[in-house]
Amino acid sequence: MTSRIGVDVGGSGVKAGVVDVEEGTLVSERLRLDTPEPSTPDAVAGAVADLVGRLDAPGPVGIGFPSVIRQGWVATANNIDPSWIGVNALELFEAALGREVRLLNDADAAGLAEARYGAAKGVDGKVLVLTFGTGIGSALLVDGALVANVELGQLELNGVRPAERRYSAKSRRAEDLGWDEWGRRAREFLILVNEVFTPDLIVIGGGVSKFWEEFSEHVTFDDLKTTRAALVNNAGIVGAAALAAGD
Repeated sequence: MTSRIGVDVGGSGVKAGVVDVEEGTLVSERLRLDTPEPSTPDAVAGAVADLVGRLDAPGPVGIGFPSVIRQGWVATANNIDPSWIGVNALELFEAALGREVRLLNDADAAGLAEARYGAAKGVDGKVLVLTFGTGIGSALLVDGALVANVELGQLELNGVRPAERRYSAKSRRAEDLGWDEWGRRAREFLILVNEVFTPDLIVIGGGVSKFWEEFSEHVTFDDLKTTRAALVNNAGIVGAAALAAGD
């Protein structure tokens, strides 16, 4: 068994675990801390170091982070403290952990996991993996290859920009919406991204995937295949660990 530590940094929580990267499964308990408030670089790096210090696996650590990541640098901060913009997060995390780090966007990590182990495995053509949480993360896969940093949550929909302000899981909780009402909202978002990308499959993940049966009837289309993320809300951890195991 080859194992690596994967970390999923989100707007509301930081999660980590040890992953069997041959099977794509967690082989440790899933650890979680609330994302620090404010979520400044030093505070988040400290939370990540805390979690990683409680886990045991060799090699680099993979980290999924809620920003556009360009060669280790943070380019956006839609669901994290704006002080992150312009920070070399790769160097920061390596200094905090004292070991090599592999870094990518958090939704891209989820997409990588679903492509290698989950609902998008072996699917040809275009696949969108959407993670509904604090925001709306998105990963685009073309014949299984990841196209990094596709930020569909930042689109405008029905006069709302970014759309994730109204269509995310966070907005459902904030407005105390039932699953039926939120599912109808999510359908509007899926219609938009379908018109733009015409994907062959949309995989729906993030925290809402645990409640798939509550809203799935609203996100099923005659002309578009949708499915629940196979790795549910662990996809970010698994994808980050898979990246850490890569050459």
